Amino acid sequence: MPKLKDDTEFKKMFYKMGEASKIIGVAPSLLRFWEKEFTCLKDLQKNRKGDRLYTEKNLEDLKTIHYIVKDKGYTLQGANEYMESHKQVKDKNHEILKSLEKLKTFLEDIKQNL
Repeated sequence: MPKLKDDTEFKKMFYKMGEASKIIGVAPSLLRFWEKEFTCLKDLQKNRKGDRLYTEKNLEDLKTIHYIVKDKGYTLQGANEYMESHKQVKDKNHEILKSLEKLKTFLEDIKQNL
């Protein structure tokens, strides 16, 4: 992950397919296949050239898909149903996680200033 001058990591807004496939640990062809099979991946953005652009949310969805298909042994249909049924819970958990990360950063700043 790229770092800033003060060694803090930053995340990109979008990742190209090659970057996404390295992060997930699968071939780009599998990402293209999953895009056709999973409704949560139907909204991928593309640039002017037509290259797929993956957001952090897309990467999290791909990691989840990889885990439940490869590790848990779900069928593609079962994994798609799982992704749809857990979407609301995941969105709420993501919001809570962001709030906790902000709180952690705030508390670390206070600790450094003491």
